[in-house]
Amino acid sequence: MQIRTISFIEVKSPGVHVFSKFPIPRIGSVLLSTMLRNEGYTVRAFVEDIAGIDWSVVEHSDVVCLSTITSTAPRAYEVADRLKRLGIVVIMGGAHPSFMPEEALDHCDYVVRGEGDITLPELLRSLRKGTPFPAAVQGISYRDKEGVIVHTPARPLLADMDILPEPDFSLVQGWKPSHTYPVSTSRGCPHTCTFCSVIQLFGRKYRFRSVEKTVREIAHAASRYDATIFFVDDNFAAHKERTKAILKEVVAAGIAPRWSAQVRTDIAKDAELLRLMADSGCNTLYIGFESINPRTLELYEKRQSLDDILHCIRAVKDHGISIHGMFVLGADTDTLDTVKCTADFAVDLGIDTVQFMLLTPLPGTPVFAEMELAGRLLHKDWSTYDMHHVVFRPALMEPATFQIETLKAMGKFYSWKYILKHLLAFDFHYAALGYFGHRAVKQSLERAMAYLERLEPSGSLLPA
Repeated sequence: MQIRTISFIEVKSPGVHVFSKFPIPRIGSVLLSTMLRNEGYTVRAFVEDIAGIDWSVVEHSDVVCLSTITSTAPRAYEVADRLKRLGIVVIMGGAHPSFMPEEALDHCDYVVRGEGDITLPELLRSLRKGTPFPAAVQGISYRDKEGVIVHTPARPLLADMDILPEPDFSLVQGWKPSHTYPVSTSRGCPHTCTFCSVIQLFGRKYRFRSVEKTVREIAHAASRYDATIFFVDDNFAAHKERTKAILKEVVAAGIAPRWSAQVRTDIAKDAELLRLMADSGCNTLYIGFESINPRTLELYEKRQSLDDILHCIRAVKDHGISIHGMFVLGADTDTLDTVKCTADFAVDLGIDTVQFMLLTPLPGTPVFAEMELAGRLLHKDWSTYDMHHVVFRPALMEPATFQIETLKAMGKFYSWKYILKHLLAFDFHYAALGYFGHRAVKQSLERAMAYLERLEPSGSLLPA
């Protein structure tokens, strides 16, 4: 098979939230695009949240690779069907196809399960050699000549991340690094949060790039772009000594980027780490608080307490770093009082921005398996599995009430008082975020009402 031109596509997200105005590509597609470009293919990447798809390019590709999470799967399937009708080979990857390969194969030719760094180039080499049923390639799923689905053995996780190149974002159509430049320094997570798909996809073993390569990429990004670097690692400080080594090198080199990252509350137990974060240019930490309900924290297996959360907020604030608090509401131990108290907590403690996300049982997670077995899933319209729609029966709340009260809690946080407070302080960045958050909540409430009207008493979803 002749393969010269390859297009990568990330389809658009189905909804809006407080950070929808600052979309960034997921690293995977850009990294794979870069690797294949380096192998001599003509490659172009399209991220629909950033710019529209140039169909004149895509429809003249030999192969199209579609990356999707659960909430974008219906749109990804729609695109895949369109391309399949044109006779283009379609390969799907990402979290959702990795956990639901049989479903994805109703729309594509091949599924790359899990990490694609070695698997995708190997699959393409097999296709070029005229092997359409490449049983020797680990980590893929496909239909054989009889139409029977074949799942080849899982590929071991990548051991050496230093073999990966720096992603070339110039391959992404319409991408302008004016707001955020994503950098990945590690994969995997040593923790076991029950609602998270990370460990199912990337394992519990924490794998990372060397300090030298990481600092080199930070320096490259800081020197070329006037943008905030966002470390997309699921937990940038999972290995604190390594994180401190990176930040020490950044400070010593005088790079001074603006940066943000996702972390856990345990960073507050390391004073040296917090000082280095502040000294190296950290402006915001995205912290997974998840809940202020001690019983919920235990159920989520967060291994943190309410005291840990309080101490973390104070310590981070004392170092002049802003906090984006992330909460997941709707556990079997949560009530409507939990939802309301969480909003009050976030306002009273001076958290800078928040996301109140509805617990969403994503395929591949323990909570999905449990709820599917118990018959608690309301439906499987994947486009609503986005942390903003109720898709299961909560134990202590009615689904509709839970949905509306969570959105009202967001509205209480992103209030006109929030906006005015930041305007009076001449903090136009947070005033703008507050205004966008306020509008996003209003729009989400309107969509939520339409969505809830489609839910039958049985929980099934009527057609729109």
